[in-house]
Amino acid sequence: MRTAIWFQGCSLGCPGCFNPDTHSHSPRLILSVEELTEEILADAGEIEGITLSGGEPLEQSEGLVDLLTGIRRNTGLSVVLFTGWTWEEIQEQPERDVLLAQVDVVLAGRYNSTRRVAHGLMGSANKTAHFLTDRYTLKDLESVPTGEVVVQPDGSVVLTGVAPLQLHKPRELLRVGNGALSQGKCKG
Repeated sequence: MRTAIWFQGCSLGCPGCFNPDTHSHSPRLILSVEELTEEILADAGEIEGITLSGGEPLEQSEGLVDLLTGIRRNTGLSVVLFTGWTWEEIQEQPERDVLLAQVDVVLAGRYNSTRRVAHGLMGSANKTAHFLTDRYTLKDLESVPTGEVVVQPDGSVVLTGVAPLQLHKPRELLRVGNGALSQGKCKG
């Protein structure tokens, strides 16, 4: 299992982005770096790593670097970073060395809906994968399911994955055995 952190705020405006609710720079939930680090450290024994997405994590690079520094100093958790910035744009950032030293995989590039693949954690074919440690390989990315449906104990349905398809009638699609909804735990 992984902890996913969605950063609020993105100025890239990629048409067809599957997570437009994170584009506004108006805060939805404000956590200090220290609070978020403490929450992740509390779960560190139960998760493999953290996944950073958004919004655009690199638009909050100072806080991101502080967060990753705290996590890497105290754990062996892996870090996967999704960004709409291209690899070349990342290389132009003054904090790139300290940031990239704390990340295992960077999935970079703007989402392009005309090149949608939604496979191997890649939303579109123009995105690039950069393996900064030997912790993961392309084969690992390709083995990740395109999407996952999680039914919460309260009956709400959460779709996760790379550009997951929208379910219009989730109760009809998720019936099992006696008609009860299955319950699951988010993995991957």
